[in-house]
Amino acid sequence: MEAFFGFAINIIITIYLAIDAKKYGKSPVLWGILGFVFGAIALGIYLIKTNRKVIGWIVTILSIIGYIAFILLVGLAILIAMAGFS
Repeated sequence: MEAFFGFAINIIITIYLAIDAKKYGKSPVLWGILGFVFGAIALGIYLIKTNRKVIGWIVTILSIIGYIAFILLVGLAILIAMAGFS
């Protein structure tokens, strides 16, 4: 279920970037691919590049904090699992 939610968010970001990129003279294919692969980070960078800097920086910083928190939680879970088996 969680994987579907993340996949759906990336699809929504991809569609938004592909449609909005045409308005600003950017490549919709490139930004669509970047949005699908990198998700919210690509959205934040796109918003910064199209002079919507405040919301762009907010999205970028929050997504980076989210990725770092996820990596730390996975690392902590691995450490706890390994300590439990020794």
